[in-house]
Amino acid sequence: MQYLVNVIDSRSNSGTAEEAIAIDAFNEKLRAGGHWVYAAGLADPTVSTVIDGRRDEPIVTDGPFVEAKEWAAGLWIIEAPDLDVALSLMVEGSRACNRRLEVRPVLPG
Repeated sequence: MQYLVNVIDSRSNSGTAEEAIAIDAFNEKLRAGGHWVYAAGLADPTVSTVIDGRRDEPIVTDGPFVEAKEWAAGLWIIEAPDLDVALSLMVEGSRACNRRLEVRPVLPG
């Protein structure tokens, strides 16, 4: 099963060199264990664009879709046999990036 892991932060461009090294090592562990699918950092939400195409005329607005103190600053998509394994892995991921993480199952497509 795949899991989306959101990295939660309240600051822009807040990663340190030490965190980058720890994240790289953690990513290598995910690859070696067959859990790696994808990972990336995300730009600050102030540069996002929200699109609502549910009506005849789409509405396109600048900025985040919600005003929040925290946001998704990055993500992993991992492969794990069950939620317990995903959570166990991401405890180490949280330590590596020094952030809180949200782990959510990806629904089958």
